[in-house]
Amino acid sequence: MVTKTEETELNQLENQVENGGGGVWEYLSLVRKLKVRRSEIVLKHGLSILNDPGKRSALGPDEWTLYEQVAIAAMDCQSLNVAQNCIKVLKKKFPESKRVGKLEALLLEAKGMWEEAEKAYTSLLEDNPLDQVIHKRKVAMAKAQGKPSLAIEHLNKYLEVFMADHDAWRELAEIYVSLQMYKQAAFCYEELILTQPTLPLYHLAYADVLYTIGGLENLIAARKYYAATIDLTGGKSTRALLGICLCGSAIAQLSKGRNKEDKDMAAPELQSLAATALEREYKQKAPAKLNLLSSALRSLKISS
Repeated sequence: MVTKTEETELNQLENQVENGGGGVWEYLSLVRKLKVRRSEIVLKHGLSILNDPGKRSALGPDEWTLYEQVAIAAMDCQSLNVAQNCIKVLKKKFPESKRVGKLEALLLEAKGMWEEAEKAYTSLLEDNPLDQVIHKRKVAMAKAQGKPSLAIEHLNKYLEVFMADHDAWRELAEIYVSLQMYKQAAFCYEELILTQPTLPLYHLAYADVLYTIGGLENLIAARKYYAATIDLTGGKSTRALLGICLCGSAIAQLSKGRNKEDKDMAAPELQSLAATALEREYKQKAPAKLNLLSSALRSLKISS
């Protein structure tokens, strides 16, 4: 994750480079170090070095790193001829390199040659089954082709080996949600909460999934996770506050005709507190929409 200080440094250097103030190599090196994508600028200024024999030779061994960086930037910008030329140079220099092999597979992917790219990635995985980047490329390729079921298959195989990859669990959860496979998505968020219990994002997402599944038990659990989100954010999650109100209203509906103990599960006091906090926040940040919020809360039969 890029810090504010690093982002400021990068932006200053980028502005300097774009205005002809020098520091091109320093800028390109910082982009690589921070692992950010500034592809158009990298392509423009990277090529200016590669196309100048004097500047290129002055880089020494870093010349090959720049060829790789420019190749990836060129693919991002759909300058596939440039990417192909860079890869050709690297292939000539490093004919047996698996790293160059990845670039070749990426180029096939960028050209939309899905079957050829799949074969290339499969071949690379035979040599190194634990290459996380290639596994993730296969997932990305499945998504790009509009094959979410295949992406799920790849992610599940990947997570059998790399169980601690939080980003992969979150990606899998989001695909499940897009397919309305909410119980499977809930399992993914449970895994994320177990490993990173202090991140409010996962509590909120899990609460949303439980609320969507519905049923009294799930609604009560969803309310608990919305409450946890509010606690972890210091009361600053608007979505979680609204979730408390929605859960309370739904629980009240499901509890109609039941005994007093069941009706008390709606926790009207908690709803009221959440509604008050919501109206206070809207009054401060979006006063023009306060009446709309108040009307929505009244429709849920909630009073602040």
